[in-house]
Order: sequence, then structure tokens, then C-alpha cells
Amino acid sequence: MRKASRLFEIIQILRLARGPVTAARMAESLEVTVRSIYRDIAALQAMRVPVEGGRGIGYILRPGFDLPPLMFSIEETEAIVLALSLLERTGDPALIRAARQADRKIEAALPAPLRQSLSRNALHAWGLIAPSPTGIELALVRQAIRDERKLALDYRDGSGRETSRVIRPVALIYYAETANIVAWCELRGSLRHFRADRVVAGMAVESYFRGEGDGLRQQWVAGWRTNDNATAIES
Repeated sequence: MRKASRLFEIIQILRLARGPVTAARMAESLEVTVRSIYRDIAALQAMRVPVEGGRGIGYILRPGFDLPPLMFSIEETEAIVLALSLLERTGDPALIRAARQADRKIEAALPAPLRQSLSRNALHAWGLIAPSPTGIELALVRQAIRDERKLALDYRDGSGRETSRVIRPVALIYYAETANIVAWCELRGSLRHFRADRVVAGMAVESYFRGEGDGLRQQWVAGWRTNDNATAIES
């Protein structure tokens, strides 16, 4: 997580907390070291964000400080809340955690009458929940798409044949039964779909395809729009 994002997250953690929050608890939540949290707290205090407390006792955000609100209408807010609940069905643990955190932030920022209305469980997303793949983390795939970083896969097709691939991931499609990774396959020399549940093992490699992602996505979209077989499924 980049420092700017982490500072924002620390403010949100302190704003939503009902009491002092220790650096260790924040470090665990943000997956960084306690030393990083101490440095971030010092940076916030230098920016005149009213964070008070100390090591061993925890930190609080002094009342009166807040971030500018996002001005959503009631229907816009309901749309966001329902969309966040749909993410429960993706089988992507990191995305599900992020959705729950976002939902809590929205709830905390809402005025009391609207908060009560949305807390009555009137909106639901229902249906099958995709199982999380065991061979690769979908968060790793999403990060690789953002960074335009290659992935190495051990992949087993529908017939049980296993191959090793290096791919350039450009999109991720969430279906009810699994997620499909859209990528340029260096072994096949073309765009392919890889079912995440058939990935035996996957990892990022120290090789990038920066500047190529948009072009590959355009090629993929052009393929399914014209219904040619531009993106074969590695079944």
C-alpha cells in the first residue's frame, strides 16, 4: 500500500474507532510494520491532523476533524451499498474485505436517519458464491493487471494436462462458478482465458509488459464484439 493511501486509511481507522487504537492493531490491519505506523502517525501530526496518544496506549483522532464528505443521493448510496454486497459472491477474499471496509466507511459518514434506513437489511444480493481458487490469489492477479506485470502459472486444463505458462494478465472476469483471467499467453502467442480454479500454482515474476495492457484489452474487446475466436478458453 502506498504511503498516501495508508495515511488516509489510518485516519479512517481512527475516525471509526470507539477508543484508542494501538499501532500494532493498525499495522496488522494495513499489513505493514509497527515502525511504519509510528512514522505515519508522525507524518500526520506534522500535517496538523489532530492525532493524539502514544506508544503502548494507542491513538485517537481528536473530535472536530473530518474528511470532506462525498455527496451521494439516497438512490446513489443504495446503488453503492448493493454493489458492495454483490462482491461477496466473487470468491475474492481481498476484494470482499475491501467491500466490507468501504461499507463501514459509508455507514459512518451517513446522517443518522439514512444510516438507520440502510441498516434495516432491506437490500440484498443473493445467489451462488464462487469458491476462492486455491492455486492463486485473485488479489495477486488484480495487482499484476494494475502493474502490467507478468505471471507464471502452472495450469491444468479440463483433461488434466498440466502446462507451465508465462502470461500478461489484462482483465479478470468474475463468474458464478469461477473467475477467468484474460491474458496474453506467451506459450500460445495469443489471448487466452484461464480459469482461476484450474491454476495449480501462480506467482508474479520480475518481468513487465508496461505500455501494452491497453492495446491487449482493446484487442480482446474487439474480438468478442465481432464474435471471432480472438480469445480462446484454455478448457
